[in-house]
Amino acid sequence: MSKDMSYAAVMARKNEIMKKAIGIDYSTFESGSISFDYERMMRETGYTLEEIQQIQADTSVGNTPIIELKNLTALARKLAPKGKGARIFIKDEAANPSGSFKARRAATAVYHAKKLGYKGVVTATSGNYGAAVASQAAKRGLKCIVVQECYDSRMVGQPEILEKQRACEAYGAEVVQLSVGPELFYTFLTLLEETGYFNASLYTPFGIAGVETLGYEIAMQFRVTIGRDPDKVVITHAGGGNVTGTARGLLKAGAKDVEIVGASVDLSGLHMASDRDFNRKSFTTGHTGFGIPFATWPDRADVPRNAARPLRYLDRYVLVKQGEVFYITEALSVLEGLERGPAGNTSLTAAFALAQEMDKDQIIVVQETEYTGAGKHPLPQLTFAKQNGIEILFGNPDRDEPGKNIILPAHPSDIKVRDYDIDKARTSYIKNCINNYKVTEITKEDFEFLVKDAKTNDSFVEGILAELNVKIK
Repeated sequence: MSKDMSYAAVMARKNEIMKKAIGIDYSTFESGSISFDYERMMRETGYTLEEIQQIQADTSVGNTPIIELKNLTALARKLAPKGKGARIFIKDEAANPSGSFKARRAATAVYHAKKLGYKGVVTATSGNYGAAVASQAAKRGLKCIVVQECYDSRMVGQPEILEKQRACEAYGAEVVQLSVGPELFYTFLTLLEETGYFNASLYTPFGIAGVETLGYEIAMQFRVTIGRDPDKVVITHAGGGNVTGTARGLLKAGAKDVEIVGASVDLSGLHMASDRDFNRKSFTTGHTGFGIPFATWPDRADVPRNAARPLRYLDRYVLVKQGEVFYITEALSVLEGLERGPAGNTSLTAAFALAQEMDKDQIIVVQETEYTGAGKHPLPQLTFAKQNGIEILFGNPDRDEPGKNIILPAHPSDIKVRDYDIDKARTSYIKNCINNYKVTEITKEDFEFLVKDAKTNDSFVEGILAELNVKIK
């Protein structure tokens, strides 16, 4: 008898499908109503940091260079108060085979898929990760399917997404192109079930552990070249894996005093699953449409328990505006001779502003760059925005209204960061845990998990539980 492939039936089978496609029984890590043993889950990926370094080295992933941006540093110092203006560095992840840090996630996931005997891998992604999985699958001799939201209902595609689609296909992947909507996850699940391929999800322990090498390298490279750890590391924040993996790697290197700063493009007011809003945004990742929802409810991912848990590690979360990122992208090219894509330039924009708050003898690191291509450049993005009725202006970026206009800074002094209240995110996360699991009382173990997962203290969690009338057993 054939299986029921209706939307409702496939969704009802999602845990069964995921278990078969990943090889992880997440229930073994769970306890209480809310908590699960996160560190045990990460340990039982089965690979040490040293083993992951070797897996990545086998396919030419990792050991990317650190580059000091001397001209951007000089500009920041010109704008900063006297004695301020930290040295700005980037970790040039565009040097990876597929041109982004996501090669680290993909290398581990694809290696594990082959080790377990899977014939192919499937991933759902806006593109950079799909290209990374396709590249690594080609190196390991596995088939690859990438499921990608490419279009709105008019079958119009945003330039950056179409460039990423091209990259996935260039590495030999079969790309299943969809319009925006709930069919993405349904299609992903049906492909996993039909093919029996491995789920190379962004959010498995294998993927997050793969990023740990990036944080570890940053600490080690700075100790060799500068003689100490950097003061701040700025990480573009979308789904949370970049923040989580890098921070964990820094901690494994013993770099416990490095401040972890997440940065996202402010796209408030735009809904990521809206057909109307799909082509009214100029950034497909590293924006608040992913950054805030995934921080406040990480288990919205395509696995039962997301290994990307950014609130565990973030010390500060800042937002930058669309026009500011376009400006810094151009500045990086003309001042430093480096043409790089938009995601890493989100954190570079934040770092440029943050450097002006810091002393001259301090160090701030942009944790990644990504490759660029025809669809990722500012000009096609801005042209596409104008075609969709968005006004392009010069002036004060604070007047930016996502979906209505993009305001390019009139002067580099107009570039700044806006702090997102991280306690607000912590509060939302705890409330989401209570509401999604529909609990009226929790165990002591649940309580301790919430404290750790939100990187806060007992009294903070107690206050929110009291507000929700939730008791601790």
